Amino acid sequence: MNATVQSTLTDQTIATDMLITAKSAVKELAVAITESASPQVRTFLKQEFNNAVAFQESLYGYMQSKGLYNAYNIKQQIQTDIQNATTALNL
Repeated sequence: MNATVQSTLTDQTIATDMLITAKSAVKELAVAITESASPQVRTFLKQEFNNAVAFQESLYGYMQSKGLYNAYNIKQQIQTDIQNATTALNL
């Protein structure tokens, strides 16, 4: 396997992990906002929620621009996922 394939797989793995974490942070912050009894804490959590959404959006944009994630072309994304799984199995 050449260095480009290894580099792309590594970049994709890292970016995907970060995207999953960012999505989780958005969900958890939303729950924390609804559970908070303090207006000051809610204000802080809303700011963090907006930051988390912005980060997730920019990360997705990066991934899409690099061809690492394509939410608008499911067939292509499935092919990419299959290719990555096959590559990982052959390492």
